[in-house]
Amino acid sequence: LESDDTGNRLRFQLELEFVQCLANPNYLNFLAQRGYFKDKAFVNYLKYLLYWKEPDYAKYLKYPQCLHMLELLQYEHFRKELVNAQCAKFIDEQQILHWQHYSRKRMRLQQALAEQQQQNNTSVK
Repeated sequence: LESDDTGNRLRFQLELEFVQCLANPNYLNFLAQRGYFKDKAFVNYLKYLLYWKEPDYAKYLKYPQCLHMLELLQYEHFRKELVNAQCAKFIDEQQILHWQHYSRKRMRLQQALAEQQQQNNTSVK
C-alpha cells in the first residue's frame, strides 16, 4: 500500500511538471521538431492529460496557460504548425503581451481600490 502511494505521488509530480512544461512554446517546438506529435501514443497521452483541467487538479498549476496549450494540442493542425519556429515565437510573444496587459490592468485596479479606500476613510472622519 505504501509503495502504491509513493508511485501515485511520483506519477502526480511527473505529470504536473510535464503539463506545466506545455506552457513553454519553445518546448512545444522542440517536441514537434522531434516528431513527438506524430506519435499516436503521445497524442493519446496528451488527451489523457486533459484531466488537469478539473479544478481538483488545476489548483496545483503555477502556469495556467499550460491548460490552453494542452487544449490546443488536441488539434492536429496546431500540432503540425508547431514545427515552425516562427509559430512558437509568435505564441511566446502573445503570452508576453497578455502578461503585460494583465499586469498593467491589475495595477490600475489595485490603485483604484486604494484610492476608493482612502476616499472612504476620509469621508468617514
